Amino acid sequence: MTALLGLGKKNKVMKIGPNNAVRIKICGFTQKEDLQVAIQAGVDAIGLVFYPPSPRSVTLDEGEQLVAELPPFVTVTGLFVNASREEIATACAQCKLDIIQLHGDETPEDCLDLPRRVIKAARIATQEDFNGLDKYPVSGLLLDAKTKRVYGGSGESFDWSLLSSYHAPAPLILAGGLNPDNVAQAVRQVRPYGVDVSTGVESTPGKKDRKKIIRFIQEVKQASF
Repeated sequence: MTALLGLGKKNKVMKIGPNNAVRIKICGFTQKEDLQVAIQAGVDAIGLVFYPPSPRSVTLDEGEQLVAELPPFVTVTGLFVNASREEIATACAQCKLDIIQLHGDETPEDCLDLPRRVIKAARIATQEDFNGLDKYPVSGLLLDAKTKRVYGGSGESFDWSLLSSYHAPAPLILAGGLNPDNVAQAVRQVRPYGVDVSTGVESTPGKKDRKKIIRFIQEVKQASF
């Protein structure tokens, strides 16, 4: 199945087909050693969580240290949940963020006039949950599982067949319950622009499993072609 993905403008839609590499983002790093494993394995983007209730949350100082020695071409994403514009701007400057990922209850207006490109996360359980997503002025749309007041990192997936007829208004990033055992199937079925994982490559909440990181990246790369 080939998913249709928008480029942020109406009537400009691209297909991610069998000859396109699916981008890989791993979120929730707290240890520099784990980050280096992901980079060496070929990750495209890494995510830092600036949401204190999360077991993967880092402070601004910790985030700054994690990204201090990143090589070029690795994108740094900051995850925020209902944060103020001031908090987001401060994190962008101190931690040299490339992308802002809004993972809370932010409105389309909250996505405007931010200092970096924006990915909006949406929690999906039924077709109705797609309603209104086309109103978000964002560079990417991340689809996660809808759980009870959990803003990502639940390890649960949603029914990917819901995407069979969905024309995303921006490049689609698939998340929610992905792991080394199911990500190849997800890539082949959905053909997303990218995949995002956190819980699926952990040994315990907040602690990454390096073998899972390597295998996850390998599975995505093999399934992309």
